[in-house]
Amino acid sequence: MTTASAHAGQGAVSTGVGRRIAAGVIGGLAGGLVFGALMAMMGMLATIASMVGSASPWVGFGVHLVISILIGLGLTVPFAALLTSYGKGALVGLGYGLLWWILGPLLIMPMMMGMPLFTINAMALMSLMGHLIYGVILAVVAVRVFQSKS
Repeated sequence: MTTASAHAGQGAVSTGVGRRIAAGVIGGLAGGLVFGALMAMMGMLATIASMVGSASPWVGFGVHLVISILIGLGLTVPFAALLTSYGKGALVGLGYGLLWWILGPLLIMPMMMGMPLFTINAMALMSLMGHLIYGVILAVVAVRVFQSKS
C-alpha cells in the first residue's frame, strides 16, 4: 500500500443508506436526550406534550425524542457528505440547530398552537442554546458513526 492510499483510508467515511439512517437515529437520539434533559429542567416538556393534546412531561419527552430522531435523519440521510470530520460536523451541526430553532419554536410550534410567530424572548433564547447543543451533538455523533468500522 502506498503512502497516499494509506492516508486516503484514514478517516474514511462510510455513508451507505443504512449507515446514514443509523447515524441519524443515534445522533438524533443522543442530541435529543441531552436537549430533552435541558427542556425538563426548564419545564418545557408539558408545552411539547400540548402539541399532541397532553399535559404530561413524559409524553412531551417522548414526542421530543421522536422529533429529534426525525430531524437527525433530515441531516444525515441527504447531507452525509458534509459530516467528514468532527470540526466540520460541529459547524454543520450549529447551522442545522439554528435552522431548526427558526423552523421549530419560532415558526411551526407557534403556528400549531395559535401563538405569535417569531417571538424572541428569554425562553426562545434558551431554546436557541438547546437547539445549538442538539445540532452539535447530532453531527459529531453522526461523524463517529460514519467513521466507525463495521
